[in-house]
Amino acid sequence: MADTEQPLESATEWVREHVQRYVETKGEEGHVWRGVPTLLLTTRGRKSGQLRRQALIYGQDGEGTYVIVGSKGGSETHPLWYLNLRADPTVHLQVGAEVFDATARTAEGEERERLWQMMAGIFPMYNEYRQKTKREIPVVVLRRV
Repeated sequence: MADTEQPLESATEWVREHVQRYVETKGEEGHVWRGVPTLLLTTRGRKSGQLRRQALIYGQDGEGTYVIVGSKGGSETHPLWYLNLRADPTVHLQVGAEVFDATARTAEGEERERLWQMMAGIFPMYNEYRQKTKREIPVVVLRRV
Protein backbone atom coordinates (compact mmCIF):
# COMPACT_ATOMS: atom_id res chain seq x y z
CA MET A 1 0.00 0.00 0.00
CA ALA A 2 1.25 3.46 -0.82
CA ASP A 3 2.65 5.27 2.22
CA THR A 4 1.69 8.68 0.81
CA GLU A 5 -2.06 8.03 0.70
CA GLN A 6 -4.00 9.17 3.75
CA PRO A 7 -6.60 6.60 4.84
CA LEU A 8 -10.17 7.60 5.53
CA GLU A 9 -11.08 7.34 9.19
CA SER A 10 -14.31 6.16 10.77
CA ALA A 11 -17.27 8.52 10.79
CA THR A 12 -17.87 7.46 14.42
CA GLU A 13 -16.25 10.10 16.63
CA TRP A 14 -14.93 7.85 19.44
CA VAL A 15 -13.43 5.41 16.92
CA ARG A 16 -11.81 8.26 14.99
CA GLU A 17 -10.36 9.69 18.22
CA HIS A 18 -9.04 6.25 19.25
CA VAL A 19 -7.29 5.82 15.88
CA GLN A 20 -5.86 9.36 15.95
CA ARG A 21 -4.43 8.83 19.47
CA TYR A 22 -2.97 5.49 18.38
CA VAL A 23 -1.27 7.02 15.33
CA GLU A 24 -0.10 10.25 16.99
CA THR A 25 1.52 8.39 19.91
CA LYS A 26 3.01 5.67 17.67
CA GLY A 27 0.93 3.07 19.49
CA GLU A 28 1.93 4.12 23.01
CA GLU A 29 -1.66 5.25 23.67
CA GLY A 30 -4.73 3.72 22.11
CA HIS A 31 -3.24 0.28 21.65
CA VAL A 32 -5.42 -0.91 24.53
CA TRP A 33 -9.19 -0.37 24.50
CA ARG A 34 -11.30 -1.47 27.49
CA GLY A 35 -8.40 -3.64 28.63
CA VAL A 36 -7.90 -5.48 25.33
CA PRO A 37 -5.16 -5.01 22.72
CA THR A 38 -6.01 -3.26 19.47
CA LEU A 39 -4.29 -2.89 16.13
CA LEU A 40 -4.97 -0.59 13.22
CA LEU A 41 -6.06 -2.30 10.01
CA THR A 42 -5.93 -0.41 6.72
CA THR A 43 -7.76 -1.90 3.73
CA ARG A 44 -8.45 -0.59 0.25
CA GLY A 45 -12.13 0.13 -0.42
CA ARG A 46 -13.42 -2.42 -2.91
CA LYS A 47 -15.66 0.17 -4.58
CA SER A 48 -13.94 3.51 -3.92
CA GLY A 49 -10.32 2.36 -4.12
CA GLN A 50 -9.56 4.60 -1.12
CA LEU A 51 -7.62 3.43 1.91
CA ARG A 52 -9.72 2.94 5.03
CA ARG A 53 -8.40 2.51 8.57
CA GLN A 54 -10.09 0.77 11.49
CA ALA A 55 -9.05 -0.10 15.06
CA LEU A 56 -9.76 -3.74 15.95
CA ILE A 57 -9.21 -6.09 18.87
CA TYR A 58 -6.57 -8.69 18.06
CA GLY A 59 -4.84 -11.79 19.29
CA GLN A 60 -1.60 -13.42 18.19
CA ASP A 61 -1.19 -16.94 16.85
CA GLY A 62 2.57 -17.24 16.67
CA GLU A 63 5.27 -14.85 15.51
CA GLY A 64 4.04 -12.42 12.85
CA THR A 65 0.48 -13.80 12.79
CA TYR A 66 -2.43 -11.73 14.09
CA VAL A 67 -6.10 -12.66 14.43
CA ILE A 68 -9.14 -10.38 14.23
CA VAL A 69 -12.90 -11.03 14.29
CA GLY A 70 -15.49 -9.56 11.91
CA SER A 71 -18.24 -9.37 14.52
CA LYS A 72 -19.79 -5.97 13.79
CA GLY A 73 -21.46 -6.31 17.17
CA GLY A 74 -23.48 -9.32 16.03
CA SER A 75 -25.00 -7.56 13.02
CA GLU A 76 -26.51 -9.62 10.19
CA THR A 77 -24.03 -8.07 7.75
CA HIS A 78 -20.26 -8.29 7.57
CA PRO A 79 -18.22 -5.21 8.46
CA LEU A 80 -17.04 -3.21 5.44
CA TRP A 81 -13.39 -3.78 6.32
CA TYR A 82 -13.97 -7.53 5.97
CA LEU A 83 -15.60 -7.15 2.55
CA ASN A 84 -12.67 -4.95 1.51
CA LEU A 85 -9.97 -7.44 2.56
CA ARG A 86 -11.88 -10.28 0.92
CA ALA A 87 -11.68 -8.32 -2.33
CA ASP A 88 -8.01 -7.39 -1.77
CA PRO A 89 -6.20 -9.39 0.93
CA THR A 90 -3.17 -7.07 0.97
CA VAL A 91 -3.53 -4.95 4.11
CA HIS A 92 -1.47 -2.56 6.20
CA LEU A 93 -1.19 -2.95 9.98
CA GLN A 94 0.00 -0.94 12.92
CA VAL A 95 0.52 -3.02 16.05
CA GLY A 96 1.80 -0.74 18.78
CA ALA A 97 4.74 1.13 17.24
CA GLU A 98 5.27 -1.43 14.45
CA VAL A 99 3.89 -0.61 11.00
CA PHE A 100 3.95 -3.25 8.25
CA ASP A 101 2.11 -4.95 5.40
CA ALA A 102 0.29 -8.24 5.80
CA THR A 103 -1.93 -10.63 3.87
CA ALA A 104 -5.36 -11.62 5.12
CA ARG A 105 -7.30 -14.86 4.88
CA THR A 106 -10.44 -16.17 6.54
CA ALA A 107 -9.87 -19.09 8.91
CA GLU A 108 -12.02 -22.17 8.40
CA GLY A 109 -12.86 -25.45 10.10
CA GLU A 110 -10.89 -26.52 13.15
CA GLU A 111 -8.49 -23.58 12.82
CA ARG A 112 -11.42 -21.16 12.92
CA GLU A 113 -12.88 -22.77 16.03
CA ARG A 114 -9.51 -22.78 17.81
CA LEU A 115 -8.95 -19.10 16.95
CA TRP A 116 -12.54 -18.21 17.89
CA GLN A 117 -11.95 -19.67 21.35
CA MET A 118 -8.71 -17.71 21.65
CA MET A 119 -10.41 -14.44 20.64
CA ALA A 120 -13.45 -15.04 22.90
CA GLY A 121 -10.95 -15.49 25.73
CA ILE A 122 -9.58 -12.02 24.95
CA PHE A 123 -13.00 -10.41 24.41
CA PRO A 124 -15.88 -12.54 25.78
CA MET A 125 -18.54 -10.35 24.11
CA TYR A 126 -17.77 -12.19 20.85
CA ASN A 127 -19.78 -15.14 22.19
CA GLU A 128 -22.78 -12.84 22.76
CA TYR A 129 -22.38 -11.39 19.27
CA ARG A 130 -22.40 -14.92 17.83
CA GLN A 131 -25.75 -15.58 19.55
CA LYS A 132 -27.28 -12.41 18.02
CA THR A 133 -26.67 -13.30 14.35
CA LYS A 134 -27.42 -16.08 11.89
CA ARG A 135 -24.26 -15.41 9.86
CA GLU A 136 -20.97 -17.09 10.60
CA ILE A 137 -18.78 -14.36 12.04
CA PRO A 138 -15.47 -14.41 10.19
CA VAL A 139 -12.19 -14.99 11.98
CA VAL A 140 -9.37 -13.45 9.97
CA VAL A 141 -5.71 -14.40 10.04
CA LEU A 142 -3.27 -11.62 9.18
CA ARG A 143 0.21 -12.79 8.25
CA ARG A 144 3.09 -10.31 8.20
CA VAL A 145 4.88 -10.17 4.83
